[in-house]
Amino acid sequence: MLIACHAWGYNNLPLEQAAGTIARLGFRAIDLGTGPHLDTTRAANTPNAEATVIRGLLARFNLTLTDLYIMLPQINASEPDQRETALELFEQLVPFALALGTPGITISPGIVHKDGHEHSLARSVPALLRMLDAVDDTDLRISFEPHMDSVAQRPEDALLLLDAAPGLSLTLDPAHFTCQGIVWREVAPLLEHVAHVHIRQAARSQLQTAHERGTVSLNDLLEDLHATGYRGALTIEYMTTFGWHNMQRVNISRETIHTRDAVRAIRDRLEQRSVAR
Repeated sequence: MLIACHAWGYNNLPLEQAAGTIARLGFRAIDLGTGPHLDTTRAANTPNAEATVIRGLLARFNLTLTDLYIMLPQINASEPDQRETALELFEQLVPFALALGTPGITISPGIVHKDGHEHSLARSVPALLRMLDAVDDTDLRISFEPHMDSVAQRPEDALLLLDAAPGLSLTLDPAHFTCQGIVWREVAPLLEHVAHVHIRQAARSQLQTAHERGTVSLNDLLEDLHATGYRGALTIEYMTTFGWHNMQRVNISRETIHTRDAVRAIRDRLEQRSVAR
């Protein structure tokens, strides 16, 4: 299991500086996402040129790309024109993702809109199916993250979407469940669907906190992922959106290092145990 770092932890820096910082911390793998580091209009209009620039930047720092998060929370908007705008942008970004060489794309399943959870969840299904169709003739993995404010922030809703959209997989970030007080046994049924993982420490009612104050059991997480056969990336993802669902203001680099080292120790132990068997 490769350990990566999400560039979102350094959204306050230009992408070149963010990538350089991540490389200097000792990482050799990186997740990218929409936001300050990616001009989606430029990527959609000139996908090869934009991908060439970013690939060159990552190569300069000896970084391998592990995931591209395309955050389009309006895919299930109540207004048809907003849904169409978001879905068209996703389709336009597929050539960019292919040129970039990302092994997969993480998406939002859509957020809860003004007409409520049930209607928003129902509209997510055709949207997700259309997104899967957009990559049908490629090798791109499409996975959604059950994040706070989304239609799938609870495990049962995430499972419903997975059942409704064959071929869809999951990007798991346990912090979103820990923040809600959802216990691990309720999350466990999702593990067989996991294709990518985000990790940071959190606690009840705190979507982000310092490593030593967190209640996410990294040992349970990695043990159970390993048992299900997961061998994908483990991306450390501290974020600068302080205050969102009481995300604590932390030292991003310090917490990233602490969590990375804890994850590495558990991973190495699991791999050594597998070899011994």
